[in-house]
Amino acid sequence: MPGNDIYPNELTKHELLLQYIRELPIGTKIPVRQMAKDRGVSEGTAYRALKEAEQLGLVSTKERIGTVRIDKKRRGNPEQLTFAEVLEIVQGSLLGGEEGLEKSLHKFVIGAMELGEMIGYIDAGSLLIVGNRQSAHRIALEQGAGVLVTGGFGTSEEVRALANERKLPILTCRHDTFTVASMINRAMYDQLIKRKIMMIADLLEPSARSGALKQSSTVSDFHKLSEEMGSSRFPVTDEWNRVVGMVTSKDVVGSPQDQTLDKLMTRRPMTVTMNTPVASAAHRMVSEGIELLPVVDRQRKLMGAINRAEVLRAMQFANRPAHLGETFDALMWGGFAEQRDSENRLSFAGLATPQMSGPLGTISEGVLTSLMQQAASRAVEELGKREHVLDNMTTYFLRTVPVDASISIVPQIIEASRRYVKVEVQAILDGEAVAKAMLTAQTIDPA
Repeated sequence: MPGNDIYPNELTKHELLLQYIRELPIGTKIPVRQMAKDRGVSEGTAYRALKEAEQLGLVSTKERIGTVRIDKKRRGNPEQLTFAEVLEIVQGSLLGGEEGLEKSLHKFVIGAMELGEMIGYIDAGSLLIVGNRQSAHRIALEQGAGVLVTGGFGTSEEVRALANERKLPILTCRHDTFTVASMINRAMYDQLIKRKIMMIADLLEPSARSGALKQSSTVSDFHKLSEEMGSSRFPVTDEWNRVVGMVTSKDVVGSPQDQTLDKLMTRRPMTVTMNTPVASAAHRMVSEGIELLPVVDRQRKLMGAINRAEVLRAMQFANRPAHLGETFDALMWGGFAEQRDSENRLSFAGLATPQMSGPLGTISEGVLTSLMQQAASRAVEELGKREHVLDNMTTYFLRTVPVDASISIVPQIIEASRRYVKVEVQAILDGEAVAKAMLTAQTIDPA
């Protein structure tokens, strides 16, 4: 209850709670109600602190497990799932070794072999997926591996005790071994795809100083910070560090030195979070003419700021979508090969596979749309406009395309300027157009 809060104000309480969470041992469970009681704060205050800690990667909240202090994982290696994440993926339950749930696994082993052979594949940090074979459960734990028991089976009290002693999880789920392996493999692949997408978190240094002003700050304060930081624009925050505005040198020109910024700032500025893709931020900055974007958490509390030059420079080094792996777009586009005619005009040829079919047994309109968009993107790249974002697309479907038909996708640049490109695309079967599209894309030039 608010009356029991032992800290002088909301901001101080919040910061001290975050510090308390940082100092907890890895693997500690943190119930909201218990933390509020122990620290003498309201449950609402404790809940907000845990949510921000989750945003910062200090804790993880999982169904059937609760909120647990974790070792902050780097985004550079997210394909290493934790045992807790595996438990959630397979919708299983925990038999023992709860203290090891936040440990990462680097591979999984299917236990469909003799015990002697199995030992050669199991090592510390791996996960053995096996059925009702308690001797295999014990050997895996002795080798430093976790265990996932399939088919809904349990294990012996001896094995449970060993799991608790070694702090290695032993899990169980109702699925069969093949299904479980497929589910985990899919999750690891999805994590690999996510790793290739550059996020604002990859650009923002948590320790970097971010210049900001308060609503109660004055024009004089603005000039002092501007001289100190070498910048002409800053986020404006309220007493709880929430971003409420943006102020620039143009806003303060001609105003008295003692004028407060709440009367001069631009309210409700555009913001991003740590999980915003860099490409999305770049598009917004270019299209809206924004030079600085505040980075906020879920409560709009300021975490830092990124400028236009940083974002566009990062775009030069961002991974290309073609290397993201098994995305739906990549799967559909993978069977198409680039071709050139006698006049060096670009086109792409490929086969309409059964996986592309819709409910009527012909190629779906969504697939054709995606293929034409992919072809247009390749054509735009040839202009040297490497990074671009689709503004609009108008599509016409003229004929159906049967499964196993050989089709060509032909893009043609209609108009190109420094900021915009217009492309016409046709899907052709047996010399006739089966679909057409007109696209307009906005280019993002890092130069």
